[in-house]
Amino acid sequence: MRKIASLILFLCFASHIYAQKATEFYIIKLKDKGINKYDLANPKKYLSDRSLERRILQQIPLDETDMPVNQQYLNELSQLGVNIFYTSKWLNTVIGNVTDESAIKAINSLPFVQSVETSKKIEAKRNFLSFKRFFETEKVYKIDTKGFKLSTQNLDYGYGTNQAHMIKIHKLHELGFTGEGVIIAVIDAGFNSVNNMPIFDSLFASNKILGTRDFVQPGNNVYNTNLSTHGTMVLSTMGANIPGLLIGTAPHASYYLFRSEDATAEYLLEEYYWVQAAEYADSLGVDIINTSLGYTRFDNPAENHTYEDMNGNTTVITIAADMAAKKGMLVVVSAGNEGGSSWRFISAPADGDSVMAVGAVDASGSYAYFSSTGPTPDGRVKPDIVTQGSGSAVSVIPTGVAYGNGTSFAAPILSGAAACLWQANSTHTNMEIFNAIKRSGSKANNPDNLLGWGIPDFLIAYNILINNVNDTNYNSDKINAYPNPFADYINVEFNLDSSIQNEIRIVNSLGKTVKSLKTPFLPGGTQKIRIDNLDALTSGVYFIQVSNSNTTIIRKVLKK
Repeated sequence: MRKIASLILFLCFASHIYAQKATEFYIIKLKDKGINKYDLANPKKYLSDRSLERRILQQIPLDETDMPVNQQYLNELSQLGVNIFYTSKWLNTVIGNVTDESAIKAINSLPFVQSVETSKKIEAKRNFLSFKRFFETEKVYKIDTKGFKLSTQNLDYGYGTNQAHMIKIHKLHELGFTGEGVIIAVIDAGFNSVNNMPIFDSLFASNKILGTRDFVQPGNNVYNTNLSTHGTMVLSTMGANIPGLLIGTAPHASYYLFRSEDATAEYLLEEYYWVQAAEYADSLGVDIINTSLGYTRFDNPAENHTYEDMNGNTTVITIAADMAAKKGMLVVVSAGNEGGSSWRFISAPADGDSVMAVGAVDASGSYAYFSSTGPTPDGRVKPDIVTQGSGSAVSVIPTGVAYGNGTSFAAPILSGAAACLWQANSTHTNMEIFNAIKRSGSKANNPDNLLGWGIPDFLIAYNILINNVNDTNYNSDKINAYPNPFADYINVEFNLDSSIQNEIRIVNSLGKTVKSLKTPFLPGGTQKIRIDNLDALTSGVYFIQVSNSNTTIIRKVLKK
């Protein structure tokens, strides 16, 4: 596992949570981060270099939500008898129980406490007797692979041919874009035996599994055989790589595997586990989050969501999913499998306005009856896009493949393809990738609440971005910088409007400008500027930004 020693995550858990008896907690919302030992001037104490690079490339400023919860606040709550179980920096929230409920009044009176939700306690419980039905319609049908022979063709997708060809991702693979350099966090219910399955051998052989973490039961092995196989199947649609059997949509991407879902029960606290996983993914520098999870109803009816809650601004998990998108990650979510039920609509967090909700079609491209539909209660079209989720080829325990039904498989098929698209257009923002995929859809001109913008065509999406059709400001074709890596000087070539003043800035990985200059007004065409006296800069990642009143273009460079 890749480790980043400087990350401070404040993940506090109570060991007794795993008893069968339900445990109740209070939600304590804080007003601010206060005088914090972590500040925005030193983000490397709580965010990795890769996370900071993502923000710089997408021009996302650091703000208070990036900072950990104030430790002094946590100390004061503990002194009043709060047994802290959970903290979230994005929500600025603490969850815990109290030894003496009379202390609630004192907690409420603390100057940094915004509210204590005493009327809506949340509970966590574990039922070791049986697994719940993950989604009512998600079924897996084993394939008889008797007589199967390995293929010598690198792009022989085997049983996954239809789901790959349907979205034209094979065309990007043929161009050499297979997800290399892109990191996907898979947030799911468990990854039973992933470390022992031949279908994933290439991921382990090339160190593409960067790390794992269990947020439901900290310290647990996410590959444990008593956990759900759901995440295993989800991962296979992206990372499988056995020609002739199954090749996923991003066989060369890198992956983090996080467990946030307790497959033995359904309770609201699972949404908070997801928030922690997303925050951790952000801090590690993840590019794409895939989550084949959705929440509407819980074992305790008092925790249930309503359709009206699917407005993009109410549920904890949706608020966090939109926050993850705000931090520059592409968030891809299964729409849900309620299309044939009385609920019918999408689940949280698919309702987020910056979240790509993926519905399901069958092998012919027709709407799959179980796929959750829109609109959201505020009138937005959902899902955003659809891929094959009925009869999807997945890998199962112990070996081999199966056909699975569920939007849980449609979403990662899309996530893997998005990784390839982003690899090919690495200077674009998450929302530019999002919008290019939607614009490539088969129903882009007339989206509806069954199929959204339709089945994407990733070759079209690639051309949209490569030709700058969506007016992106991050077209690397317009700027070059060399030598790269540089030592004491660097040449910057760019093609912007020379009739207005342009400014060149060299920005370090913290977002601080270390060198800037105004360019002279020159005749049209490509301009070349040499910047000298750079030997004093420390080694590391820098960004060359050329900007004027209309646009900004960026190039990533390295200092020796």
